[in-house]
Formats: sequence, structure tokens, C-alpha cells
Amino acid sequence: MTADRPGTTAPGSEKTVLSGDDISRSLVRIAHEIIETGHGADDLVLLGIPHRGVPLASRIARTIAESEGTGRDPESLAGSLDITLYRDDLRRSPARLPHPTHIPAGGIDGKIVVLVDDVLYSGRTVRAALDALSAIGRPAVVRLAVLVDRGHRELPIRADHVGKNLPTSRSERVGVQLAETDGLDAVVISGAAAGGADAEATEVQR
Repeated sequence: MTADRPGTTAPGSEKTVLSGDDISRSLVRIAHEIIETGHGADDLVLLGIPHRGVPLASRIARTIAESEGTGRDPESLAGSLDITLYRDDLRRSPARLPHPTHIPAGGIDGKIVVLVDDVLYSGRTVRAALDALSAIGRPAVVRLAVLVDRGHRELPIRADHVGKNLPTSRSERVGVQLAETDGLDAVVISGAAAGGADAEATEVQR
């Protein structure tokens, strides 16, 4: 787990803080932490939070399956969890479209469930995910894995597995790009454009 020094990115500027290789190494480390913490993958379920949490969960599942050497299909480890109807800003964005929820065969009851997301910010997305999860079943344990933790929590939520701690100001934007959704892997931090809307408005639910 690494952390940058706090700072403020100049308005309109952009800086890459994680390259594709950095992201790959972070996900491999997270995968091994999950294996060690959960004592194997027998009762493990990874649920990605759309959008980018889903491909991240799939990548971590592949690494876990390869590391365990049991021949288990990574698809049986990973799924997705839609949180749309559980968001606390739904009233302000009523046109928001739901995403598919996919739970691997065997369900989540009694399982070790790891929620996977790209950026942890206010904690509100995770709260919504916990509500959505409780409507589906009762896991034995729920943990959280994120690629980037940028701070500024508004709820008492912390990640169990973090790729990178990235202290930021509220005016900065943290953008995660993945090959599956964006054509390349990178984490970019940018300053809010002068005179533009507050960056927090675009990430209020994180």
C-alpha cells in the first residue's frame, strides 16, 4: 500500500499517478491479500460495483484462481452488484439506469464477499452496496477492496485492501481508466477547470 504526499493539482492540469504496470501490480497484491485474509478461495465471492469495479473484480478473480492452482473457473468467483436503487442521490438523478447484478452460482449466504470498486471517496457508494447486498443474502463476512482511496470520507467506512492511498483535495478529480472500459489502464488526477463546476459534484456518490 503506497501513499502520495497531499497536494493540489493546478486547474486544468492532469497527472498520471498509476500506470498500467502499477495497476497490475496493485491488483496482484490485493489478490494475494484477499487469499491470505480469507484462507483460500473456497468460500470467496468477489462482487464488482459498476462500472469499473466489475472488470477489477474479474482481474482479481483471475489472479486468485491462478495462484490457488485449483483449476477453479474465475467466473465462479466474480460477479457484479448493482446499487442504483440504493443510492442516496437517486432523487436528484431519477433517470439513472440500473446495471445488471450477477451473483456467481452458490450465492452469497455464508460466503466471504469482497466488494470491489475503483475509487473510495465519501463512502456513500459502499453504503449503497451494503444495502444492496443485504437485500440478496447474508454473507459470513463482507470486505472492501479498492484500487484508489482518495480520502474525504463522509461515512465511517474503510477499505480492507487498497491499491494506492492517494491524498487529494476536494477540487481534484481522480479518473480510473481500464482497458475493458476505456482502452487503456491508468489512474489520472486532474485539477478542476477554472470557473467550472466543483469536481465533488461528479463524485458525490463515491
